[in-house]
Amino acid sequence: MQYYANNIVILRKEKNRVNMLKSKLIKACNRRGFSQEYMADMLDMDVSNYCRRENGQIKISAEQWQTLAKVLNVPLEDIYEADENLIFIFNDNSTGNGNIVTNYSLPQDILDMYKKHIDTLDAF
Repeated sequence: MQYYANNIVILRKEKNRVNMLKSKLIKACNRRGFSQEYMADMLDMDVSNYCRRENGQIKISAEQWQTLAKVLNVPLEDIYEADENLIFIFNDNSTGNGNIVTNYSLPQDILDMYKKHIDTLDAF
């Protein structure tokens, strides 16, 4: 599904029925040897709440993402995985999910191909 607002194209991805497992976060914790108990302590919560965040059952707040990156001593981009199922394409060809925006440039023919594909899907 596609929406337009102020020169921003918003594509709604189909909702995945499986929870959005935070695999990048889990891998970073494993590399550092940090247990779920340790990470839960760093976020000042019990282990079951931390596990639900890792498993994608509960959203991780922006503040918690910042804390996790600091504890793991990595850039936020190395561990962040969005909970949202929206992709924003701004008029300057940057994209983002509302929290992190990545700038890149795609050739116009590729953008046109994607638009045609989306329009075809919307027709069903």
